[in-house]
Amino acid sequence: MSDDKKITVSRTIDAPAAEIFDVLTNPDKHVALDGSGFVRSTDKAQRIQQVGDVFTMNMAGDHMGGEYQTDNHVTGYAKDKLLAWQTAPAGTQPPGWEWVWELEPQGPDSTLVTQTYDWSKVTDKDLLAKGLFPLLSADDMEDTLGKLAEAVAS
Repeated sequence: MSDDKKITVSRTIDAPAAEIFDVLTNPDKHVALDGSGFVRSTDKAQRIQQVGDVFTMNMAGDHMGGEYQTDNHVTGYAKDKLLAWQTAPAGTQPPGWEWVWELEPQGPDSTLVTQTYDWSKVTDKDLLAKGLFPLLSADDMEDTLGKLAEAVAS
């Protein structure tokens, strides 16, 4: 599902929510999950444990002129249920786009995973004028969910 300010994709993954949450809260795993091709490695990243945590990722993409870093500010955390963060160029405050992961158990060994990329809170007219949103497609996000399924299966 998508509208003009967010994209949402879902997939049922054959794994308990706790196992999926364990992967998602480990930024070192994000490189292997990334369907966009932008994530390169972690920089200052510890396991995500609460709202307010910040993890830094090394990234690369033409939209930023090559290599860059992001600070990801955790905005939502409910163990085995919800993880969300707002991304910003390193050293700056988030301009409003957010990644949200929701986990809904479908039984003891199956979880509906929903990922939302939401840029509805971006208000910077100069940033919006650059035409960067959406930077990713639903296909990129579905690829991420497939990689997540592979990560918890191994």
